[in-house]
Amino acid sequence: MTEHILASCSPGEVRVAVVRDGALLDYAIWRPGAPDGVGDLYRGRVTARMPALAGSFVALDGTDGFLPDSEGGKDATEGTILGVRVTRAPQGGKGPRLTARLTPEELELVGAGAAALIRRGPGALAELAGRFPQAAIEVDDAALAAGIRVPPPLEGGGKGEGCVQPQELGRGHPSPWPPPTRGGGKWRRLAVVARAFDDAVETQVDALGEAVVALPGGGRLSIHPTPALTAIDMDLGGLVAAGRTKTEHHMASNRALFPALARQIRLRNLSGAILVDLGGLPARRRAALGPAIAEALADDPLRPRFLGFTALGLAEIVRPRVHPPLQEMLAGPHAAGLAALRRLAAEIAAQPGRMPVLRASPAVVHALEEDAVARQDLARRAGRALILRADPSLPTTGWALEAA
Repeated sequence: MTEHILASCSPGEVRVAVVRDGALLDYAIWRPGAPDGVGDLYRGRVTARMPALAGSFVALDGTDGFLPDSEGGKDATEGTILGVRVTRAPQGGKGPRLTARLTPEELELVGAGAAALIRRGPGALAELAGRFPQAAIEVDDAALAAGIRVPPPLEGGGKGEGCVQPQELGRGHPSPWPPPTRGGGKWRRLAVVARAFDDAVETQVDALGEAVVALPGGGRLSIHPTPALTAIDMDLGGLVAAGRTKTEHHMASNRALFPALARQIRLRNLSGAILVDLGGLPARRRAALGPAIAEALADDPLRPRFLGFTALGLAEIVRPRVHPPLQEMLAGPHAAGLAALRRLAAEIAAQPGRMPVLRASPAVVHALEEDAVARQDLARRAGRALILRADPSLPTTGWALEAA
């Protein structure tokens, strides 16, 4: 089984898919003009010690993060300048989670001086390239290939035939992407392709935005995130296990759906509390399926934990939050604006020289005005600046393309 990392680029956004034998294995969205901050390296200043919270608040570049005592902040005092790295993206109005446990390389970069951003985090493409160190990488934008850095392959992977240095790609095209985040080491196997996502991959990616997942055999999962938790209902549908009792059938059918359940949790990057209602079984019968649930979750790199069953028979799973879950990435005016730019870029590619006007809600217009990387990237593709018109009559995430 061979993994491939596919990076589908549109103005201001890179959708990164890891595919194994045609099926999605991992998926992430990276927005260089509005990064989630994970991996960012700062020289921060402690603004307040919070013994009751076992940590400290640290002023960063325009925001405040929280440094737990267990992550190297125990001896910090108010006013202390120290190096910190973001380990968890902001959530629900709370700032990012930090660690002061830095590598020697990071400590050298931080050095001494006033509080400041030292280096941006690697982004989803480099992160997944590090997770799959021998996977071939296909990118459909030469400017991104020229500007991105990815971790080197495993020892023995080598540069190899067919490898190219990203500096050799996209000459004459100024890159709108941030400067390299990683240097040194050998380059991975990297290719620039006309289209990273084929129709089959695009269909699988689109399905991640739907609440209902249809499964082979008639089963389905209904996935409903809320601010407090994610509720998942497993419906056995027409699954049939011939020659078994009703209980045996329900046990076997639920067990057969657990790999699909774990796959959706991983692909959607669901985090925090997850409650799963199994199909068909009374609460007292469900405990026997606990080991099978834990086994299905075992391959997830974030190491989600199966905690047991509630009194109502709901399976309790907790999964660490690092990056924002997919439903947050797909919601809001900025996501809507980038979807509009993706459509706009496709129309420009089909009809070079054409530059439609993007009419959008004031919220979408504001979000795009704040994302200089997205606007610069569209201008590179189109040869002219984006034309934006605010329309207060549209809903918050509404937009439309019109002739200039």
